[in-house]
Amino acid sequence: MQAERAVMARLRGARKRYGAVDALCGIDLELRGGELLALLGPNGAGKTTAIGLLLGLIRADAGTVELFGRDPQDIDARRRIGVMLQDAALPPTLKVGELLRLAASYYPAPRSVAEAADLAGISDLLARPYAKLSGGQQRRLQFAVALVGRPQLLFLDEPTVGMDIQARQKLWAAIRTLVAEGCGVVLTTHYLEEAEALADRVCVVAHGRIVSEGSVEALRARVARKRVWCETALPLAQVAAWPEVAEAVQDGERLCLATEFPELLVRRLLAEDLTLCALEVRAAGLAEAFTELTDAADAATRQREAA
Repeated sequence: MQAERAVMARLRGARKRYGAVDALCGIDLELRGGELLALLGPNGAGKTTAIGLLLGLIRADAGTVELFGRDPQDIDARRRIGVMLQDAALPPTLKVGELLRLAASYYPAPRSVAEAADLAGISDLLARPYAKLSGGQQRRLQFAVALVGRPQLLFLDEPTVGMDIQARQKLWAAIRTLVAEGCGVVLTTHYLEEAEALADRVCVVAHGRIVSEGSVEALRARVARKRVWCETALPLAQVAAWPEVAEAVQDGERLCLATEFPELLVRRLLAEDLTLCALEVRAAGLAEAFTELTDAADAATRQREAA
């Protein structure tokens, strides 16, 4: 377990500037084996720049960047990673099996074509040309190409775009298998439910800075607002007017009440409706936590720019 959690890549005080724009403002980040890190942030937050530094595609203006303790452009370090980028172009006339065999030939101890295809759920597509695959099938092949080299560290950029629900769930299962084997995984995604389902650790980036890092549970706990669900005889308009309620909506037979004072709200509901039932209090979801954190980062940036 200790070996699995070893640091495989890191950024230390990494800075990158494009003209007048600070893409990264001195961030620190560590990627570990046997762990999935979800790197989240709005467009332009700095996620792509951070990954570009770790992959050796661009150079930092300041700070240090390490991949397996080496320069990210070192070929021995790069042979230990797998990459699935959002925009990928593979030779359209080559068949799935041919593409996997070609990718496997670049590595010293690759997975077999059959194993990689099975993990990605494309075993039935080996004889089909890349150009004849659907968008979701192409993404699954790109995933297979990324893992065929038996990487110790896997970078997945929006991996399930274009996939249906069943294909997405199969890919999630494959990712969990890789993590359980000790592979480190870096995931960028706009599907927050994907990060919530898979991530051991979440890092939220905004305006080139890390604004939060920790487990999904820790991130959700930072949001003060909770959701109280219940079935009640009280009218929606009446409950919505209570000072403890920030937002109230009717969802079928239940009310969903957003509040920063869940204990006070629950006491009042029980006091005013003796028939109250189906009571449930939930912490904020990752989507709510993400929105609150990035809104706070926007406000802090505006303050810095105005100062």
